[in-house]
Amino acid sequence: MLPGMANWGNVLRQAVRAGLDLVASGRRTPARPVPTADRADRIVYAPDPDGAADPGEIVWAWVPYEEGDGRGKDRPLLVVGRRGGELAGLMLSSRHDRADDPDWVGIGTGGWDRQGRASYVRLDRVLEVGEHDIRREGAVLDRARFDSVATALRTRYGWR
Repeated sequence: MLPGMANWGNVLRQAVRAGLDLVASGRRTPARPVPTADRADRIVYAPDPDGAADPGEIVWAWVPYEEGDGRGKDRPLLVVGRRGGELAGLMLSSRHDRADDPDWVGIGTGGWDRQGRASYVRLDRVLEVGEHDIRREGAVLDRARFDSVATALRTRYGWR
């Protein structure tokens, strides 16, 4: 082992525990989970694939696990709102057991999943993330599928 390698491992473990995503471009702030009803806002479909994330686009960001232990992973989010440079996103999952869960709504397949798996959007937890903390744009969700998510947010959580 090279000198300092053991220390480097400790640094990485501490970074993961602190919820930091170390990438070649530097550190990013993890998304902050908020109960959906506490973040109720106006929802608008306004995708514009210009490099800036907009409602209706699926982007990738570092999302902490619910356990709050500092671990997490890079995952896709459907952007459903914006306040200045702060985005409101809903987490996507391709796990089949989400299909029967009332807190998730199916949106089918799309360019955000390289394996072409069906995806589900989590409704009960909004993730707030800084615009500059996203990794990339994954795709634009078509209007009909976005509207099904928007309807669920309006009906269940009082979004406008």
